[in-house]
Amino acid sequence: MRIGLLQCGETIPALDRAHGGYPELYAALLGEGFSWRTWRVFEDDFPAGPDEADGWLVSGSKHGAYEPLAWIAPLEALIQEIHAGGRPLVGICFGHQIVAQALGGRVEKFDGGWSVGRRAYEIDGKIRHLNAWHQDQVTQIPHGARVIASNDFTRYAGLAMGERTLTLQPHPEFPHGYVADLIRLRGAGTVPDDLLSAARDGLGAPLDNDRIGAWLAEFMTSARVRP
Repeated sequence: MRIGLLQCGETIPALDRAHGGYPELYAALLGEGFSWRTWRVFEDDFPAGPDEADGWLVSGSKHGAYEPLAWIAPLEALIQEIHAGGRPLVGICFGHQIVAQALGGRVEKFDGGWSVGRRAYEIDGKIRHLNAWHQDQVTQIPHGARVIASNDFTRYAGLAMGERTLTLQPHPEFPHGYVADLIRLRGAGTVPDDLLSAARDGLGAPLDNDRIGAWLAEFMTSARVRP
């Protein structure tokens, strides 16, 4: 199966050397059975259309979905085309936000602050633990969207829009080692110290990355929303 990765921002070179960038992280998350092609949409590198891949994944980013960047509107138009055409579409973190926004939702810088490190989410009645790194949140969901992941801090942590579009706010592609390095390289001066300290305390505790990765892989091949 051919997956098109719509990369929405640059990653940190030091993290790329240690862990791989978004293409490597998502490929490891979904596992075998997929071929990947990356379009760096934040550099105005776009596919010709939804038929360029069998399924699509929209990446994280340091940017806000609401920022007046030249590539945001074309990306929203492409997301709308993919969604309307019925090809599997997954959004992660910024991808979750931009997909929701493109389909009629709203994204804002959350006045409650940051969510960083290992967090518990209720996903289909089960508690799953995944790493987070975000301040922006979806604050209004698209008409007809179903909430499939949530916790007390992030009400709309996962959405299903129809049967072939699925999004998650947390980062199932981030193992603890990645978050530890992210704290070291990008945390200080950006994220409050108490949140960084709590995130450090959570390093090493069990994560459900493999379980969620298998679910997303199955979704790509069968568009089965329920985990």
